[in-house]
Order: sequence, then C-alpha cells, then structure tokens
Amino acid sequence: MAELTLYTNPQSRGRIARWMLEEAGEPYETVILGYGTSMKSADYLAVNPMGKVPAIKHGETIVTEAAAICAYMADAFPNAGLAPPVDRRGDYYRWLFFAAGPLEAAVTAKAFGLLVPKEKSAAAGYGTYEDVIYALEGAVKDREYIAGDHFSAADVYVGSQIGWGLMFGTIEKRPAFEAYIARLHARPAAQRANELDDAAVAEAETQGASA
Repeated sequence: MAELTLYTNPQSRGRIARWMLEEAGEPYETVILGYGTSMKSADYLAVNPMGKVPAIKHGETIVTEAAAICAYMADAFPNAGLAPPVDRRGDYYRWLFFAAGPLEAAVTAKAFGLLVPKEKSAAAGYGTYEDVIYALEGAVKDREYIAGDHFSAADVYVGSQIGWGLMFGTIEKRPAFEAYIARLHARPAAQRANELDDAAVAEAETQGASA
C-alpha cells in the first residue's frame, strides 16, 4: 500500500484534511508544520509552493487544497463509501465546489470587511453574502446530509466551513446549520480528528511554555 502523509498544523484548515483521513480509515503519517518556519522551508515548498497547509502525499501523488484532498481521498479509497455513485454526484460536486468557491470567498471577505458592494455583486463569483447564506441554508435544511441520505466527503468540507463560520461568527446561527453540524460532530471520525488536533495544540503550547 502506498504511504500516506498528512502535512498540517492543528490550528489551520489542516483540520479538514485530518477529519477526511480519519473518515477514510487508512493509516497515515502526520507532519506538523509551523507558521513562518517549516511551512516555508525549501523541503515543504517542494510539496506545496504556496507554503500553506494542508497537503497530502499518497505514494508519489501530492494533493493540496482541502476540498481537493476530500475529493481525492474519497476516490482513492472507495471502500470507505465517501462519494456517491458517479450517476448521483450532482449535489456532491455542486456543494463541494460551492463551499470551496462562493462560500469560502464570501465568508473570508466578510471577516475582513472586504465584501463587494451590492451594486457590483454581479461581477463577484459569490454574488452577495446574503445570497450565499440563503443558498447554503437551503442545501442543508430538511435533509440528512449535503448530497442526500448518506454522509460523503462533501459533508466533511461543507461541514467544516459551516462549523468554523458559526464558531467565529462569520456565519449566523440558524437552526438548519446547527442541526447539520450536530449530526456531523457526532461522527466517531470527527471526534477522533478533533482529539488528535487538540492534543497537538496542547503539546505545542506545552513545548512553547517550557522553551
């Protein structure tokens, strides 16, 4: 079996990739990288020239960008059942890329006060922030998971975006969002991933205090 390595930082979008790897259930090695240090080293820039995490290496294959990692892992390990059959992937692809595109852009712009003025929203890929949230609410309301009745890699990515948005206040609390996130956070793989990353954060803090 090809070796699988996760490059991450527990205080980053690497938590999305960690969750996805735990859902896949395959053994993997974890490489923790520091901001401004090992994340910008020549060795890691050869993996991801952006010097950002997460990234994975599976044998000779390198994948960066959290949404791409989710999609790749679902395809690379089909026995985990993390992608719908090809003929039923409409919602799966739609919402995975919606979250990686309009949702990520709108939420980031809102967080930094950089939203496009409404009179110019037609030129922005996300339109308006309000449109994005309205569409997102409709996607998770009255359904178990984002692509139907079965959990998929798209839920890992979309759920992570919503979870962080609720935590940091960049997505307003709505019953549909909170119910969806509660279902996802109850998953054993999500809990394992959080425990691993929380432990890594605690270890880094301990080392920093003793340095």
